[in-house]
Amino acid sequence: MIVIAHRGACGYLPEHTLAAKALAFAMGVDFLEQDVVMTKDHHPIVLHDIHLDTVTDVSSQFPGRHRDDKRYYAIDFTLDEINQLQVHERVDHETNQTVFPGRFPVGKSRFEIPTLKEEIELIQGLNKSTGKNVGIYPEIKRPAWHRREGKDISMAVLKVLAEYGYDSREDAIYLQCFDPQETRRLRDELETDLKLIQLIGENKWDEAAADFDQLRTAAGIQEIAEYADGIGPWLPHILKPAKNTKGYILTRLVAWAHDHQLKVHAYTLRADSLPAYAESLDALLTALAGEVKVDGVFTDFPDKVIKSLSPR
Repeated sequence: MIVIAHRGACGYLPEHTLAAKALAFAMGVDFLEQDVVMTKDHHPIVLHDIHLDTVTDVSSQFPGRHRDDKRYYAIDFTLDEINQLQVHERVDHETNQTVFPGRFPVGKSRFEIPTLKEEIELIQGLNKSTGKNVGIYPEIKRPAWHRREGKDISMAVLKVLAEYGYDSREDAIYLQCFDPQETRRLRDELETDLKLIQLIGENKWDEAAADFDQLRTAAGIQEIAEYADGIGPWLPHILKPAKNTKGYILTRLVAWAHDHQLKVHAYTLRADSLPAYAESLDALLTALAGEVKVDGVFTDFPDKVIKSLSPR
């Protein structure tokens, strides 16, 4: 099973920072994730959301630069302006309360938002100096929204990836997206040969760009197999809580995917936010590896996952 650091070792350091990525690299992960959005001046940067206000001090640095919904959007700021911001642990934009209060304290130390180029250079540099081959796992965020804003984020990301040598199925990279139309476009129109992962979410999420309920059917998985190399389901899509001795039941999603030779990389394992049926991270991993047989997991705690998966 491969281990993917979900936005970095963000159980310990603020997400997507270069410090978090370096720490996760040192922990021995197989891949490091990069969520990618665009700046006003067309730079792909590594940030989980199209918004800045939940993870940076943008409201104090640039008061009044929010849109009518009171949110601050990365696409409204140049890279020079983005570089002035300090990154902190995630807070709820409505309550301003820390989402994971046991993690790195808000306002301590100084962290910045990296560009996609800077992050790739860090990982490739560490691969060179350590002799490892840790891969990257970029996510193209909200491509339809970016196009409405005048930016073709997919083309921009592919250009950067090609510049750094990622252009074939053999390279240490998976490219992921929630939008199935865009994932198919990456394969058919933009003709990328990279390994593609179709992320699967919930219809009620802001990310919803498709009927995810339909994608989680046998027919939906068959459709995904036409253009992608794997799926990225949310944990509740493969293990559903149930009133039985285990506390959960398995869905058919992983079996359907494997029937079509699709990889399954599930998200997100958090040691500080386990499902109610999981008595421990070890127990959850035992179910995922031995019973569900997923091919990989995204986690905020790569050290704990790697230790749990290691032979004893």
